[in-house]
Amino acid sequence: MGSLLFSSNTQWVLLSTTILGIAAGTIGSIAYWKRQNLMSDALSHAALPGVVVAFLLLGEKKLFVLIIGAAISALIGALFIQVIHASSRISEDAAMGMILSIFYGLGVMLLTISNRIVSGNQSGLDKFIYGQAAAMVKTDVFTMLFLALLVILIVFLLFKEWKIYLFDPVFAKGIGLSIKGMNIIYTALLVTTIVIGIQAVGVIMMAALLITPAVSARYWTQSFKMMLLLATFFGGISGSAGTFISAYGSGWPTGPFIVVVASSIFIFSLFFGKEKGILVRHMQFRMHQKKIALQPPGSRQREWNK
Repeated sequence: MGSLLFSSNTQWVLLSTTILGIAAGTIGSIAYWKRQNLMSDALSHAALPGVVVAFLLLGEKKLFVLIIGAAISALIGALFIQVIHASSRISEDAAMGMILSIFYGLGVMLLTISNRIVSGNQSGLDKFIYGQAAAMVKTDVFTMLFLALLVILIVFLLFKEWKIYLFDPVFAKGIGLSIKGMNIIYTALLVTTIVIGIQAVGVIMMAALLITPAVSARYWTQSFKMMLLLATFFGGISGSAGTFISAYGSGWPTGPFIVVVASSIFIFSLFFGKEKGILVRHMQFRMHQKKIALQPPGSRQREWNK
């Protein structure tokens, strides 16, 4: 087992999932503040038809080709969400739910068709649903690393622009910052992160990896900068620890273990986070009660009225 963990293939996969978790934490934080948590879920599922169509058209399972197909499909899904929301009374969340269901159903249908084709039986496309990082070859890892690092770099280079774009769009327009342009960059980064992670984590689990580290980080800080750093840390830990655990089993999918680690961090943050943790808030409430109980009756009433 030690030789497996220290093999070059396992180390490359470990590196790629760690970088993927960091990228997911960064762009997930932006999605959190845009209040588009469901968008990552919708686009993750919308990417599945593109994977299958790309394989059916070219007849080969090359990650770069499948990523292009997934990206096109996810972008079409994002466009449909905007069109439905803008041209009807349907809310954005409802439009996301519709696209999620329709595209995922289409993807499963196409997946069934591809598996009945002779070449489709050997494609292993079903692994894209739950993910299988161990199936990646070195070229796949390099593709993931390059695109994930690109996402991380763009997010941190445009840090000031993201703050203005997310928290003061009126001021952003006043200084000439294009809201439409930032929306395009955000969507492109979100889609890129999703499509590079679907082989390692899967279309179902990728949405959880995007939002869970960001939500966990929110329980520890009020600062956007610190939240971004914590989310990248939690995402990286989730990716590396989940991959490390899955390497111990034969055929264990990496995606679910990554999500389990991320969920464990979230549960810990939910209770012990210093800003909004349940236990911390309970202790603060009890301390406040004791402080009021020690005060004279007159000042006690004034304290409660504050």
